[in-house]
Amino acid sequence: MGEDPGADHAGAVGADIFTRLHGKLVVNVMAGVRIDELRRTLATNAQVVRAIPLPTVRERRSVTVTCPSHPAVNAFFEHLGGALPVEDEAAFDVFSALTGTLTTHYSYLVTLASWAAEHGIAADDADSYVRSLFQGVGRSLSDGTRSLQQLAADHETPKGNNERIRTTWFGPANSEALRKALDGLLADLR
Repeated sequence: MGEDPGADHAGAVGADIFTRLHGKLVVNVMAGVRIDELRRTLATNAQVVRAIPLPTVRERRSVTVTCPSHPAVNAFFEHLGGALPVEDEAAFDVFSALTGTLTTHYSYLVTLASWAAEHGIAADDADSYVRSLFQGVGRSLSDGTRSLQQLAADHETPKGNNERIRTTWFGPANSEALRKALDGLLADLR
């Protein structure tokens, strides 16, 4: 039997990576790849910092979670919208789970616009209006002096439309279902 010609190459590549990474800093933006796992894969003891850059980082409007805190990495992400350093991967995993809700939010908006279209509103008008509604909500989120609960209360009139949808659709059962989904994702991330 012949030898695997890739075996020596893989070892050489590993040694080359080890040599190149010696004394370097590696920023890991791969979801679900833990620091120790990446070090093993790269066969290095290089310093590794995990980060969660989101698409809005390209607009310099996104806070990026980093772990562990590192001055150079934090400074880099500060220029791209902000850095939120956490000291351990357990906390990092919680933030990672939160990012798993983004497309759910967009799917919610799609459902709103398609519902309006099903009720006779032109699809483009429904899309435009839903975008406008939630762009306004997005802008209100930049007011860090008001809690998320206060912002919600600001948009809700007692016995009004918002209260009705919140209490009939997103009541305790839906809130608990969301918590369970996040707990399941967090368990998988760990």
